[in-house]
Amino acid sequence: MAEHICPVWVGYLLASPVRKLFQNPRKMLRPYVSEGMLVVDIGCAMGFFSLPLAEMVGPNGKVICVDVQEKMIRSLEKRARKAGLSGRIKTIVCYDDSLGLDDIKEKIDFALACAVVHEVSDAVSFFSEIHKVMKPTGRLLVAEPKGHISEKDFETTISIAEQNGFTATDTPQIKHSRTVLLQKKP
Repeated sequence: MAEHICPVWVGYLLASPVRKLFQNPRKMLRPYVSEGMLVVDIGCAMGFFSLPLAEMVGPNGKVICVDVQEKMIRSLEKRARKAGLSGRIKTIVCYDDSLGLDDIKEKIDFALACAVVHEVSDAVSFFSEIHKVMKPTGRLLVAEPKGHISEKDFETTISIAEQNGFTATDTPQIKHSRTVLLQKKP
């Protein structure tokens, strides 16, 4: 996995409403997210997926938004306030070696890692940490951009996830992405 962090200015492009034409968050995530869930959006950037997730989990759910860049998190918080969703979102500025989720072991129903795994320096630790916070029935959707990640590299990502407690259960179709739905192994 290559270590590369998305520049903040790209975050504005990723949060653009135009992106919904080819990656509609509600359509992509509705099969996996329902009211009352505890969800984590890993590498949330400015909240393209986070805000729709907050709407989907409803007033009894929560979305934990994790990003390594404080500027991305601050922009997300501003957007969440504007949308009236602040109460459903918790933000965490994480570190290269930790997602900062140690206090929620086995509580996450669903996790999203969209265009993130190729940016982490240690995919083994990444998947291991996610595994620890997932409920026994927890699912993780990983989507990587086809333009950045070869099929071979994506197969390596899936293999690392499987070596760290997950099993691949589906390959949902998301435009311009290599995608896998992972289930936590019992």
